[in-house]
Amino acid sequence: MKLNQLNLQEALDGLKNQLFSSKELIQACLDQIKTKDKYLHAFLTLNSQALKEAEAADQDKIAKPLKGIPYALKDNFLTEGIRTTASAKVLDEFIPPYESTVSARLKAAGAICLGKTNMDAWAHGSSTETSDYGPTHNPWNLNYLPGGSSGGSAAAVSADMCTFAIGSETAGSVRQPSAWCGVTGFKPSYGRVSRYGLIAMASSTDSPGPICKTVSDAALITQVIAGQDPYDATTSALPVANYSQNLNKTSLAGLEIAIPQEYLSKDLAPQVRQLIQKAIEQLAKLGAKLKPVTLLDPQYSIGVYTLVQRSEVSSNLARFDGVRYGQDRSAFSHEAKNRCLLGTYALSSRYHGEGEYYNQAQKVRTLIIQDFAKLFKSFNLYLGPTSPGPALKLGASQNNPMFGEMEDRLVEAAAISGLTGISVPCGFTNGLPIGLQLTGPQFSEQTVLNAAHAYQKSTAYHLLKPNLNYD
Repeated sequence: MKLNQLNLQEALDGLKNQLFSSKELIQACLDQIKTKDKYLHAFLTLNSQALKEAEAADQDKIAKPLKGIPYALKDNFLTEGIRTTASAKVLDEFIPPYESTVSARLKAAGAICLGKTNMDAWAHGSSTETSDYGPTHNPWNLNYLPGGSSGGSAAAVSADMCTFAIGSETAGSVRQPSAWCGVTGFKPSYGRVSRYGLIAMASSTDSPGPICKTVSDAALITQVIAGQDPYDATTSALPVANYSQNLNKTSLAGLEIAIPQEYLSKDLAPQVRQLIQKAIEQLAKLGAKLKPVTLLDPQYSIGVYTLVQRSEVSSNLARFDGVRYGQDRSAFSHEAKNRCLLGTYALSSRYHGEGEYYNQAQKVRTLIIQDFAKLFKSFNLYLGPTSPGPALKLGASQNNPMFGEMEDRLVEAAAISGLTGISVPCGFTNGLPIGLQLTGPQFSEQTVLNAAHAYQKSTAYHLLKPNLNYD
């Protein structure tokens, strides 16, 4: 196996046993980027100091949990001295003067950022087609989308251009591209990981999270980046568990998992339904108790998310006024302008004061949160497909202003409720990966990771890799 193909645990073991150096590991990833990214367009900016940082890591005698490990960072996390654009031309030449908490914690743990990955501009979308720098392609088939908005990060992991990557999720943007690219994407609870230095999209749901090759890797990365941050008042003071060491590797005896029938609706692709049923049977073999239940239809979350997200976008994008960041608002893409206009309209005094739109959406959001709270009194987790179907073809999101909301409808309710969830590969249809989501209450990261890890250890879908011979 080539060094760039190693998962995190394998890379750490190899470095510890001096089977190879950090410089060799970094170089292997850079070589993969050089040969494959011209097809995939996963990266926007590379870190020119990555090899020097690897050399320093090889000389460093201080033990660090991620020392010398190469990773890719979604381009909406600020990186001091490295261009950060959020895939928007408004920030085309922006060099941040400070570091995001997530990337700072990874740096302190010894990880080395290879570069910044492509995304939907401002994270507005679920395809990576709205990037002002052009779309990312799915490694499994270049004619298909990687998902989004963390599409570049998911494609980079899938194509072995890095050992792991970081994404951000507002309503599925870690889990959905992970499902479409056949990798593992973990969304921590809202408030578990700091948003400081993350270019805000919807501040009440934005959640940074890892995209990895295995659940075990995701557990370790979450452990590093999680925890209270004085720069983010929404972060929780709850202590961070040793997610990696506490992973349950075999039995799921005693675990109660709900199967919401609304998440297996008639519009679900038949092949996806079959793969989810197969996953249910596998989880039962591992000792879990699974039972069909009824939840609020996830369709309700589409309207709630649309109003809340657009409203918060209009507020967050107001700071990009051309004074501090170089480009004025005429550089905004059509999608950004659309969302700002809708959000500003929803928050206007005429409607906001009467509660006709935004306030009504927040009331329904509360009902969804209460519905989950009732469910979790009897169950530890619920499951379902991550996305209604496999990746769609390039161009599918164009002229479809609700594309993202529709493709994320099975994970939106969890996102607006602040829950934690994961997507793991559970099979393929027509050569494209399908993801299984396991979702739990807020701050139940360990339970979610345990269940996903046990499932992954008993299957081999995550070991399959795309054919990257594009020539």
